[in-house]
Amino acid sequence: MAYLYLLFFVVALAVWVYALFDAVGSDADAVRLLPKPAWVVVVLLLPKLGALAWFALGRPRRARAAGPVRPPSPFPEYDHPNRARAATPQEDEEFLRRCRERAEEQRRRAREQAERPDQDGPEETRD
Repeated sequence: MAYLYLLFFVVALAVWVYALFDAVGSDADAVRLLPKPAWVVVVLLLPKLGALAWFALGRPRRARAAGPVRPPSPFPEYDHPNRARAATPQEDEEFLRRCRERAEEQRRRAREQAERPDQDGPEETRD
């Protein structure tokens, strides 16, 4: 039976401390019914009743989401509002054409480097 009283005391103390910190840390403009300092005094002077009153009557309401919550994008860079986008399909095709040309140029240079012997290699020295 003593453990039940101890458990009740610990839970009540935790709720009271949480309510006190929540009241102190809340935005003064968002607190309901009473001014913020009054809520802090109520929670301090009436630990159990004041904490319950704070949660029921004084705590600021949370803003609700405007729409359905979707999972985060695996590509957050696409969610950036000012990311560069092609305005017309022609601009998109032009971009892809330049990418292909650049890739072909890089492949051509790689083939040329692979075909020619390494001229800057270490020279053999004879002792």
